[in-house]
Amino acid sequence: MTRTEIRLGGLGGQGIIKSAVIIGEAATIHDGKQAVQTASYGPESRGSACKAEVIISDQPIDYPLVLTPQIMVALSNDAFHKYKEDLREGGIVIIDSDLVKAGKIKAGVQVYHVPAAAAAHQVLKNPLVTNVVMLGAFTAITKAVTPGAMRKAIANAFPKYKELNLRAFDEGMQLGQEAMEQSTRKK
Repeated sequence: MTRTEIRLGGLGGQGIIKSAVIIGEAATIHDGKQAVQTASYGPESRGSACKAEVIISDQPIDYPLVLTPQIMVALSNDAFHKYKEDLREGGIVIIDSDLVKAGKIKAGVQVYHVPAAAAAHQVLKNPLVTNVVMLGAFTAITKAVTPGAMRKAIANAFPKYKELNLRAFDEGMQLGQEAMEQSTRKK
């Protein structure tokens, strides 16, 4: 049985919870897997710490909470430092290199630096798609869901702004590929 535990962390208003919902839809509806999604956030809707978690499995999920995630996506410095210790050895962390200063991380965890906020601002001219850029990088790096499934889930999530968000996803896929190549060169 394959069980993939994913944690996304950031600040309210960055689309963290929406991103987790999109990952869950991509996994279940479009890739035919099992998934469960949970979230927690502060009393304020914007600017407070939040996290969202997704479990993806090829079998029914008997316990719906993430204990030791294999994958973490961080869009804020606070979230990264708050949640990095729970990562499983051999895990993957994807950070927005413009918003997070990685610092020290436990041995055996691979860190990928993705300039998602910069791409959203400079390439796509819309900072609101930073989370979708990061979904592209997540898809390229982790292979937890297929690119086709993620594209369908993004299109469903943003029907009015589908083209912009699909461009953001494609930009993120490219940035994820580049982050993997940089990581390979460093080894």
